[in-house]
Amino acid sequence: MADPSDAQKPKAPQSAPEVRRAEGKALRARLSRADLGSWSPAPDRSDPIPRLQAAVAHRDPALLPIRWGRMARSPFYFFRGNAALMAADLGTGPVTGLHAQLCGDTHVMNFGAFAKEDGSLVFDLNDFDETCRGPWEWDLKRLLASAVLAGREAGHGDATCQEAAGRCVRAYVAGMDRFADLGIVALSREELGPHNDGGALAPVFEKALRSTPEKLREKAIEAGPRFRTRDPFVRPLTEAEAAPFLAAFPAYHGTLGPARQQVLEGYQPVCLGRRVAGCGSLGVVDVLVFCQGNGPDDFLFLEFKAQHGSVWSRYLNDTEDAHAGHWAAVGQHRMQTWADPFLGWSTVTGAPFLVKQWSDHKAGFELEDLAGPALGIYLELCGTVLAKAHARSGDPAQLAGYLGHGGELPEALPVFALRYADQATEDWHTLKKAISSGHLEAWEPGE
Repeated sequence: MADPSDAQKPKAPQSAPEVRRAEGKALRARLSRADLGSWSPAPDRSDPIPRLQAAVAHRDPALLPIRWGRMARSPFYFFRGNAALMAADLGTGPVTGLHAQLCGDTHVMNFGAFAKEDGSLVFDLNDFDETCRGPWEWDLKRLLASAVLAGREAGHGDATCQEAAGRCVRAYVAGMDRFADLGIVALSREELGPHNDGGALAPVFEKALRSTPEKLREKAIEAGPRFRTRDPFVRPLTEAEAAPFLAAFPAYHGTLGPARQQVLEGYQPVCLGRRVAGCGSLGVVDVLVFCQGNGPDDFLFLEFKAQHGSVWSRYLNDTEDAHAGHWAAVGQHRMQTWADPFLGWSTVTGAPFLVKQWSDHKAGFELEDLAGPALGIYLELCGTVLAKAHARSGDPAQLAGYLGHGGELPEALPVFALRYADQATEDWHTLKKAISSGHLEAWEPGE
């Protein structure tokens, strides 16, 4: 079986930064920066409903009505609920030829605050179910389209959304230009936290500080201990249902480093629960594990989440037989400055799973937080974080050479974002019609 850590590895730079900048600039002849803003649906673009259904054929059919109900809330929820349609729309089009590790689902709600090992907080990308190595512009385009949809939902007009998207692109360009001149070790330590965010993320960091493990235990665990039943969102697993996940622990343990293996050995799983959450991954098998260590007040939450590979992979030369959980873990390590120390992978009854901590001081922006001037400020920060992730995993000098310093890219990409947001809105109306006609069943249980 191929090793994703090799397949996703960029080549080490062999020439000076100024030489590689010139190489990146030369790629504008392949695809101009202005042309990155050009997009229109293919003449033979098919009905999105069958494609949406095909993308979730492997998921629990009993949960799909909840997924459709959440996607029907608004064009933004529709967009964040699927990446497969955008992958099909962009996957066969022209690209710059410069690759980096992609998040694969870079919408505005997939950035957030979480705790480092020392307990301090950082702001970075999260959710790497769709990660793969591919054209950098796919990530940026998805982020910008989501920004327009989120901005509209937060009450902004298109002119404001376009201006905010431009600020995001300029932050991405400026970040890449700076990262291109950093040493490799210095780049690997770049982070965005309360010390250098200009105070813009104070609400998110404050929310993350309030999201303590103790509060999570109080919410999720009852006497027994066992997971609280909150149908259909959480239910305890029976002993028979839990057995395959417990059997997968030794393999998961082997994917951690020696120091973290020793820590994990001090904890024992005491109860497991099935979780239903999110939008894009709703219906995927997601199991929580409550572990106890040195007494009942020393505990650790882990999450086993099934992985099915990136929706972008079919448009790339990715290794099809790689373990999808391993692939996701490698992608997360490559993109985040500080990854979860318990991030690993395993196989449960033949299926690949990503394993990580569950909600360690995790928090993010909500749509209502993007009203007023917050939209543009937030998008600047997202652009910087995305540039950092791509610089870590690609060649920042070549990327900076292609991007340049002028206003051409910040003018072109927001035009794409508006066009694609309109397409997503049209597809959302198609989903609504499929639900109202009875073709798709949709419902939203109260949480």
